[in-house]
Amino acid sequence: MRITFAAVSVAAVGLTAYFASVIIAAPKPREHVSVIADEAGRKVDISIDGKPFTSYIWPTTLKKPVLYPLRTDNGTIVTRGYPLEQRPGERVDHPHHAGLWFNYEDVNGIDFWNNSDAIKPDQAPKMGTILHRSIVSTKSGNEGELEVATDWVTFDQKVLLKEKTRFIFRGGSGSRSIDRITTLTAQDTKVNFPDAKDGMLGFRVTRALEIPSDKPEVYADASGRPTTVAKMDNTGVNGTYLSSEGKKGDAVWGTRGRWCNMSAMVGTEPVTITILDHPSNPGFPTYWHARGYGLFAVNPLGQKVFSEGKQVMNFSLAPHASVTFRYRIIISSSILTPEATEAAYTAFAKSM
Repeated sequence: MRITFAAVSVAAVGLTAYFASVIIAAPKPREHVSVIADEAGRKVDISIDGKPFTSYIWPTTLKKPVLYPLRTDNGTIVTRGYPLEQRPGERVDHPHHAGLWFNYEDVNGIDFWNNSDAIKPDQAPKMGTILHRSIVSTKSGNEGELEVATDWVTFDQKVLLKEKTRFIFRGGSGSRSIDRITTLTAQDTKVNFPDAKDGMLGFRVTRALEIPSDKPEVYADASGRPTTVAKMDNTGVNGTYLSSEGKKGDAVWGTRGRWCNMSAMVGTEPVTITILDHPSNPGFPTYWHARGYGLFAVNPLGQKVFSEGKQVMNFSLAPHASVTFRYRIIISSSILTPEATEAAYTAFAKSM
């Protein structure tokens, strides 16, 4: 039997088409970290190996964008639900504490930290809002990336600061992490950040991570507005802090350190939330605005408050000048040791 070159050519073309169809039909390998924007839903969803991790959200009910909720590798939620969701047994104080956020109490006299829908109308002109403007970019893959643009605006819609924030999301067995790299740029006027208590990177945790308390507390902001944090049932509440300087529990508040852990059993899962400061940040090593009732915050600009007047920073930006803050947040399904946390800090400090 004779086989012509034409027949061979036709056969080759057929095989090429067949293998091409197989390649096209084969499912793409799933991205390890998926970052999916949903502008209509006012959110960007982040999942790792198909499991929800967190969402960047900018609902109309909040005065700033936040990451919410945040979960461990096992799916355990480590953020408080209020004011976005009601959960039995949770605290309902400080309605401006939602998820994981970044803002400050005094920016040219405007309070961005304490703003919420609960503010009385006569206080509203003193408050600022961080408005989500655009999703600059998203990237899924071995790491997930999200870059967003926001504006820090006054009650009368004057833009004091333009913000560009880049999030990097990572995850593995028993671990999740977020890098937040935020650049603030002043506009046409000088921007002052006088030393104040409330700022800057804040995380409000679920009830189990709080430090057990046997009495109510009253806290006041810089304007003297009091907030009462009630005594509650401590069943299942077993959290504690540990800083890089060896401070523990409530003793961490108002002290400096390059890292801090908040650890507890959340149900049956051991959990540690770690926040790492970066050596290039203003005010390094940061002061920890870490309250037993579940506010876990980094405030590098509040030196006069936390040092009882021994140090003063009064940070400011000249017109059109910029500053960048870098933080890493790690959520571990284990109780991290100081040695493991120090290794994580060293890696972060060398990474950027």
